[in-house]
Amino acid sequence: MNRELKRITILVFVMFLSLFVASTIVQYAQAEALAEDPRNSRTLYESYSVERGPILVGGEPIAYSQPSDDDYKFQRVYANGPLYAPITGFLPVNGEATGLERSLNSYLSGQSSTQFFDQLNRLISGQDPMGASVEVAIDPVAQQAAWDALGDYTGAVIVTEPSTGRIIAMVTKPTYDPNTLAVHNSAQVQESYQGLIDDPSDPLFNRATGGDMNPPGSVFKLVVTAAALESGKYTPDSTFPNPATLTLPGTDSVVRNTDGGACGGGAAQVTLADALRLSCNIPFAELGMALGDDAIREQAEKFGFDTEFDIPTATQPSTYPRVLDEPQTALTAFGQGDVRATPLQMAMVSAAIANGGIVMNPNLVDQITAPDFAPLQEFQKSEFGRAISKETADTMVQMMVNGVENGAASNARIDGVSVAGKTGTAENGESDPYTLWFTGFAPADAPQYAITVLVEDGGGQGQEGFGNGIAAPVAKQVLEAVLNK
Repeated sequence: MNRELKRITILVFVMFLSLFVASTIVQYAQAEALAEDPRNSRTLYESYSVERGPILVGGEPIAYSQPSDDDYKFQRVYANGPLYAPITGFLPVNGEATGLERSLNSYLSGQSSTQFFDQLNRLISGQDPMGASVEVAIDPVAQQAAWDALGDYTGAVIVTEPSTGRIIAMVTKPTYDPNTLAVHNSAQVQESYQGLIDDPSDPLFNRATGGDMNPPGSVFKLVVTAAALESGKYTPDSTFPNPATLTLPGTDSVVRNTDGGACGGGAAQVTLADALRLSCNIPFAELGMALGDDAIREQAEKFGFDTEFDIPTATQPSTYPRVLDEPQTALTAFGQGDVRATPLQMAMVSAAIANGGIVMNPNLVDQITAPDFAPLQEFQKSEFGRAISKETADTMVQMMVNGVENGAASNARIDGVSVAGKTGTAENGESDPYTLWFTGFAPADAPQYAITVLVEDGGGQGQEGFGNGIAAPVAKQVLEAVLNK
């Protein structure tokens, strides 16, 4: 073979190899990314040519597809969209889906591997392709009750089953209507989306599972109490010095109790049980410094802090800071400093106490079902782990009951029902409104529901609002509704 022919042969081979490699990368390595690229109009139109499966609450659709007379063939519709927006999310004609529309897209669009034979059978039989249906764990009574009770407050309510981790209510406000983001007009969708992005109230935030997370304030005292009891060094009757003010060591920072005086009327010593019942900051600052940040962090992580849970929508992990000095640790012991928590996480803390110390993985979905009603996936309860012993849990149940019956969480009382609870009033800055909390469960002697309420901006009262005055009544209203349904 002469030299010129060899050169041509090598050139052709290199060109063929380059084409082979490029096509392989496009068809395999980049296939998923190209399919999800919002600029890929062909893939987008194809996804809308399939009747997307519904998202159901109690068998009734809260998201479904109906025929449309444009290129997309089907229009996504959200029944009572603002109420269920943090659950369904939305499916836009341009951009990325959110909520369950995103996390369970392969099932809803009929493209999951478990649906291959169903789609093949529908193709052979001449039936139109269809996605699977998703039945969520949400209880419509609990969801509506949470919505009504939260009213015009900025915040969130989440209700779970302590023994299973099922999320039966998840409300966040302000909210939005996903229908405005699902219309088949890209310019209109973009305008609506930009309006939500520019809204200073952040209606796209799911405050139940993330957003700009808040300090937990005194509801975090449950974690510190658990760490103290689990250490074996403390009991509810353990006592602490009870001054009216506490200057943190090596600083000019002064810790005060809510009422500005000593805890519980001014005795020289105060018990751990009374400090939790009355939600006093100084005894917990003293306790936090005695325990140390490592012990508190370890306990917090046993409850789920610093873990991102997939419910199956993504959640933001609640955080306990690392490498703290003694004054910083004192602040975190009553939920200040750099501690941040979601209502989901604090509901997990209360639920674990109600569940004998075992933390269940939170779950928003019950079942995924094929168009022929065959179950594709059934979600089973699963344990995250044991946070505290059964003995510690039983002790803390009674301490939380005392907090509602004759303590700082008194506005959560329900006639004829024993309620366990803890309030929180978290500071955000020298002149910023407080963040208000309640977390607890009922009935305390046989827990059915754990609830956490978050109210931002001081409930409209700035630094005059308190957890017991605003968040606790919201929780009471929701618990009454679900217990009486």
